[in-house]
Amino acid sequence: TSAYSSPAKSLGDPGITPLSPSHIAKDSDANDAVEQLFLVVVAIDFGTTSSGYAYSFTKEPECIHVMRRWEGGDPGVSNQKTPTTILLTPERKFHSFGYAARDFYHDLDPTESKHWLYFEKFKMKLHTTGNLTMETELTAANGKKVKALEIFAYALQFFKEQALKELSDQGGSDFENTEVRWVITVPAIWKQPAKQFMRQAAYKAGMASPENPEQLIIALEPEAASIYCRKLRLHQMIDLSSRAPINGYSPSDTIGTGFTQAKEHVRRNRQSRTFMVENVIGEIWSELEEGDRYIVVDSGGGTVDMTVHQIRLPEGHLKELYKATGGPYGSLGVDYEFEKLLCKIFGEDFIEQFKIKRPAAWVDLMIAFESRKRAAAPDRTNPLNITLPFSFIDYYKKFRGHSVEHALRKSNVDFVKWSSQGMLRMSPDAMNALFKPTIDQIVQHLSDVFDKPEVTNVKFLFLVGGFAESPLLQQAVQNAFGSRCRVIIPQDVGLTILKGAVLFGLDPAVIKVRRSPLTYGVGVLNRFVEGKHPPEKLLIKDGTRWCTDVFDKFISADQSVALGETVTRSYTPAKPSQLVIVINIYSSEQDNVSFITEAGVKKCGTLRLDLTGTDASVPNRREIKTLMQFGDTEIKAMAIDVATSKSVKVGIDFLNY
Repeated sequence: TSAYSSPAKSLGDPGITPLSPSHIAKDSDANDAVEQLFLVVVAIDFGTTSSGYAYSFTKEPECIHVMRRWEGGDPGVSNQKTPTTILLTPERKFHSFGYAARDFYHDLDPTESKHWLYFEKFKMKLHTTGNLTMETELTAANGKKVKALEIFAYALQFFKEQALKELSDQGGSDFENTEVRWVITVPAIWKQPAKQFMRQAAYKAGMASPENPEQLIIALEPEAASIYCRKLRLHQMIDLSSRAPINGYSPSDTIGTGFTQAKEHVRRNRQSRTFMVENVIGEIWSELEEGDRYIVVDSGGGTVDMTVHQIRLPEGHLKELYKATGGPYGSLGVDYEFEKLLCKIFGEDFIEQFKIKRPAAWVDLMIAFESRKRAAAPDRTNPLNITLPFSFIDYYKKFRGHSVEHALRKSNVDFVKWSSQGMLRMSPDAMNALFKPTIDQIVQHLSDVFDKPEVTNVKFLFLVGGFAESPLLQQAVQNAFGSRCRVIIPQDVGLTILKGAVLFGLDPAVIKVRRSPLTYGVGVLNRFVEGKHPPEKLLIKDGTRWCTDVFDKFISADQSVALGETVTRSYTPAKPSQLVIVINIYSSEQDNVSFITEAGVKKCGTLRLDLTGTDASVPNRREIKTLMQFGDTEIKAMAIDVATSKSVKVGIDFLNY
């Protein structure tokens, strides 16, 4: 039997049955909530490897301010964001975030550091955990476990406090949380539970509350990027396809130079940290006509997200054409290949031990790798040197009884050598080989998307996200798809999502149509039809033959839903005298669902309408209207007893069932 036994049998009451005909009502006026007025929009890009925030005052929406420069920072890695790392004291209290957490942890004595809880790259856990709940745990570098919800709430609280402090310093008076609309970005390919989890963590951090959910918007990363890309002017991006060979140079030579100029331009503006977004549609965008399509490829540290959008004129609203897809092909894959390479040279047993015994030195080694990783380019000829921390060399000698140099000679990994300055010297080919598996997966996935019938005539491909800074990825995408569409990279590509998220918070209505990621419906009873319904679903109550466990569909996976669209169905209690009506809401990734007992159907909400004490002179066929409102990343459901207008509401919940 299924995890969900039939509601009718288990509840001891006959449940509900559809009042035919069911119809979809478009209620536009019913859900126009009173618009709250916020003084400022703060967007937080909570990334797998790095995070940051940006803000804009609603009075001057054309100025987007990126957070102040942080203390710390790494050689060879200049950016406005801070690493997504968090440190808790041995008593499990929040200590620090970002560079501060990393550096403090690093300076602890090894005897002490093993009691502290250090977390990095923990966002991937939300993507990879199949059954995410409020109880899901994360493992710190020392192997101890803490509830994921607590870690995420600490991190969001940290950003909340930093942003409010910066706003207060700037305005000269204390800024209240109530004056801020928060936007948090999440990957579009995250499943519903992960999106809801982020909202719960934000409530715990005090950014908004279940009573005031509008104060927080959960934005999808590629959508945010897309909104920003609409505003791009030609001098703010690099068009890879326009790089024809100049004076005998091939386009690959110019990829690097275009970026250097771009970097200079951004550096000069670094001090100001304020980006002007002109209130116009950018030149590229003005070439797009009604119905034109473009792909946003958001490649970050953990995941790569692809979304296909179509333009709807006159306002240039965006319509999502093809359900967001992607996978865990972020730049972390390159780190993982580097780790495999180290295991090949020094032995997996040693690397595992080293990570546990010297966690801070391991972090150091990965930081050294990170800055070299950013120096990898298709046309590079000179080797890349990676400094090995002293404790690595020392611990290896203790562990194996011979030197690191000896291991390298013996390992016959021919393109990694030991340099006399005590560094690993990698040939450019060796470095490129570390990128290959991840880049191949991205290109393969993009090819699959391009082959979909909905994805014909794509005009542009916008490559955004931190990993889009990699010339190797740029070249691979240009080579594979440059003939089909123009490949465009915004200049400060790592901040694209952050800025787009601010614009989204200023005008959330810009995204008009999304694809529903799941099929939703409710469990009902239908009159039993011989030959049509399976006999094991037959239930006889008061002489009536019912078929139980029927899945009555509200909306199918991949169906287009306009923001704020309401789908309405009418039901009636199967037994007229029934006074407590329980409506269970279910979801499935499958399109065609007939029964709630099928594999993959999950319960995600319950509406409980208690009609005791209402007037007895109710019509014998009581009508219960059930509404589901789709739209933002949240879905709300409501049941109304038409005769007495008594109603009950519920938010769809993927974490607690």
